Amino acid sequence: MKQIYVKYDKRSIPELPKVQFEGRIVVIHTVGEARRAVDYLLRFHRLGIDTETRPSFKPGAMNPVALLQISTPDTCFLFRLNMMGLPDCLVRLLTDRTSQKIGLSLHDDWAQLRRRVPFEPVNYIDLQDYVKQLGVEDMSLLKLYANLFGQKISKHQRLSNWEADVLTEPQKRYAATDAWACLNLYHEINRLLTTRDYQLVVNPEPISQETANLDCS
Repeated sequence: MKQIYVKYDKRSIPELPKVQFEGRIVVIHTVGEARRAVDYLLRFHRLGIDTETRPSFKPGAMNPVALLQISTPDTCFLFRLNMMGLPDCLVRLLTDRTSQKIGLSLHDDWAQLRRRVPFEPVNYIDLQDYVKQLGVEDMSLLKLYANLFGQKISKHQRLSNWEADVLTEPQKRYAATDAWACLNLYHEINRLLTTRDYQLVVNPEPISQETANLDCS
């Protein structure tokens, strides 16, 4: 029986083995390339999805979404929206009723994507809502993956420049991992909900230094 936690202790994450997407990564720069990629992606019933935005260090300022990642189990497409905008073919995918989109905090992603082109996404699952059915209260991808798989996803590239002329290999691997990980989490949550083969554990609250001093007095 698998043991999972209501809230995973983030202090344990650095000691976990690292995981990353090892499949094929395809970077999409043009609308023509995007059309062909969407035709391929529409063959799949479920897709992992995520976005990246160049960070802004000015209070209140926010840049448009620069990258849209859409992953199958073995291939991830990185759509460079800063170079081609949000073309009709991608809107078609995001509003397609036969292809289920799996992501984390998707309401935020939709809001940012709609700043480029208005659309109404359909047939999607937000893992922050879905995982609550297990009794898990974690909301971040990092903690959810550690909790359900005992593996660590690196977040070192999160604040890098997603509008750079050429994405680095670490950037591409990071972006692909996030979308692919969402797909993995969905399948594992669904498996546990079906089999009930898990034990939910409540972590004890960490002892504060003040409490420790009182116990020793």
